Amino acid sequence: MQYQEGSIGRVFALRLEDGDRLPESLEAFAREKHIEAAMVMYVGGAKGESRLVVGPDASRPDAIVPLVHTLAGIQEVLGVGTLFPDDQGEPVLHLHAATGREGGATVGCSRAGVEVWLVGEVIILEILGTTGRRRPEPPSGFSLLQFGE
Repeated sequence: MQYQEGSIGRVFALRLEDGDRLPESLEAFAREKHIEAAMVMYVGGAKGESRLVVGPDASRPDAIVPLVHTLAGIQEVLGVGTLFPDDQGEPVLHLHAATGREGGATVGCSRAGVEVWLVGEVIILEILGTTGRRRPEPPSGFSLLQFGE
């Protein structure tokens, strides 16, 4: 386990509008406001054809291949995630979301592209005093959160 203690800085309340996309819109906001690290909460809607990464393809033992699920129809969404920079200092959102429609549910990572339907409400809690970065980590090759210089 790696960890660092930080403190809460600014708190932002956002209203995303129809057609805004996750993660791009929140990463752009973080760049604009110079947010280096944060906790992110999302509640709202997702358009049909939005995409979530729902796990690795278990049929590929030689590589980690993401399974991408395309949402059928408008979905209700709850999401929580973190925002930390990569090695180039660019903010990277890691937000997992649960979506649902008519009793069916999907859970996955928003990195494949979730488009807001009508409205998305977001709370961003800035975290001060940490040095977290998303860095490529063998053997997975994923950019994982790491602390230290």
